[in-house]
Amino acid sequence: MTSTTPPWRRQVLLGTLAALALGASVRADDGPRAPPVPPLPKYQQECAACHIAYAPGLLPAASWQRLMSALPRHFGTDASLDATTVREISGWLAQHAGTAKKVRRDPTPPPEDRITRAAWFTREHREVPAPTWKLPAVKSASDCAACHIRADEGDFSERNIRLPR
Repeated sequence: MTSTTPPWRRQVLLGTLAALALGASVRADDGPRAPPVPPLPKYQQECAACHIAYAPGLLPAASWQRLMSALPRHFGTDASLDATTVREISGWLAQHAGTAKKVRRDPTPPPEDRITRAAWFTREHREVPAPTWKLPAVKSASDCAACHIRADEGDFSERNIRLPR
């Protein structure tokens, strides 16, 4: 632009550049992602028997370690496993833990090592009305698949959300 460019033209150009930059940041947030970590068959077998096999990147390694070491008292249920299975699953979880950018950004592990109490989870779900969590089709915030139709594939993209009524 030159000093003779009319002010309105500069404003249009700056507005267009700002819109393009904003559009790029939105796509980057919900655009192509690294493929989810393929589930460990033993993890899928043991953990998904009771709940969704949560992606290991949703918690930091220290949280997974505490959860795996307390399986006899796993959120009020005895989820005990043999020592070999615990070592195999624990190693896999540690290897792939906290890989999500949002998890790495949080300075402290979530209270009680609950994914649903993590700061990133609260930020991501701040627009969900409180009554939604109590719907019969949802029951609790830990039922990812109630809204995220591809949660079983580790896909929590905003493009694949269906809010129950």
